[in-house]
Amino acid sequence: MRGCWKSGTALAFATLFAAGCGGEAEVVGETVRPVALQRVDVATVEERIEGSGQLVAKEHAEIASEVEGVVTELPVDEGDFVEADQILLEIDPEKRGLSVKNARAQLADAQAALAEAKREYDRVLVLHEKGIASDATRDQRATVLARAGSQVESARAAYGVAERALRDASVRAPFSGWVARRDVSRGEYVRPGEVLFELVALDPIEVEFSVAERDSARVHVGQQVRVAVAPYPNESFEGEVTVISPTVDPKTRTLRVKARIANPDGRLRPGLFARTDLGVATREGALLVPEQAVLQRADGEVVFVATEDDRARRVVVTTGLHRDGRVEIVEGLSPADDVIVSGHAALVDGSPIARPRSAGVAADDQSQNVTAKGAAQGAR
Repeated sequence: MRGCWKSGTALAFATLFAAGCGGEAEVVGETVRPVALQRVDVATVEERIEGSGQLVAKEHAEIASEVEGVVTELPVDEGDFVEADQILLEIDPEKRGLSVKNARAQLADAQAALAEAKREYDRVLVLHEKGIASDATRDQRATVLARAGSQVESARAAYGVAERALRDASVRAPFSGWVARRDVSRGEYVRPGEVLFELVALDPIEVEFSVAERDSARVHVGQQVRVAVAPYPNESFEGEVTVISPTVDPKTRTLRVKARIANPDGRLRPGLFARTDLGVATREGALLVPEQAVLQRADGEVVFVATEDDRARRVVVTTGLHRDGRVEIVEGLSPADDVIVSGHAALVDGSPIARPRSAGVAADDQSQNVTAKGAAQGAR
């Protein structure tokens, strides 16, 4: 009888191949695991970073009263456009003007009293140096002078408060925008802190949206974004990313982003639901494998590749795009590799594997233990 022999890779157990003429080689003393294989797919991928959110006003304010009194003038109404620093309403400015005049007069009186106290102190100081005025008289005049100075400071502060109240009696727009709501009428008595108007700026407008955690590293300030809203289904609006949250929301695993959009005609309104697209990146020759081929291990993402001598080779890979059940492999594989997509959960580097008997037929998931006795039975 003529014998044929073929040597295999040395592992933890001794490996022996024994077969009769024309027979198949079998592994002695090792567990051969049946697996399913798939060749690495080479394709062109389009990467889109999409999100959803809503439009928000870049500037939005609820304007409140800072003084109390009766509304005497109300030159604007809801829906009006106002310029920055334009007067929105006036709260009895005449009364405030009278308060300013009174405070100014009191300041003048205090200044005159200070001047008189200063002259009297100087006179007593000269007499004291000549020995005519006593120390008590000098100290008394010094106290009167100090008190007069304090009264001037108090009157000056009261005058400043009165002037501020006069300015606050004319409520002005802090920025250019639209009167979204008016909560007051002419003749109404208002108090400090009471909301009078809601003012919004619509140009530019902002879109606040979220992107998935896996896309967070690919978003940057200045990036162009296209925005679609329901009222204009056939249009998209161009914007630019201006704000990126420094943290990912731990509940939704998303990143909050803001982008600014020009809105000169005011068609885009705060509150509209928006879909965002941060652009398309096209890559040719991308390597794709099924998601089930990628395993999560302590040292990263791992793929098992079938070698020519039917062994499993463990490869740590770097992944990219995840779409439609497939994963892009950025680093670690080549187009000629056959990756193991089934039966690889218990494999280690160098494990023997059994390929499918024919193309399209998945391997049996049960392990086969081929012994030396089985090998001898197949020999002639």
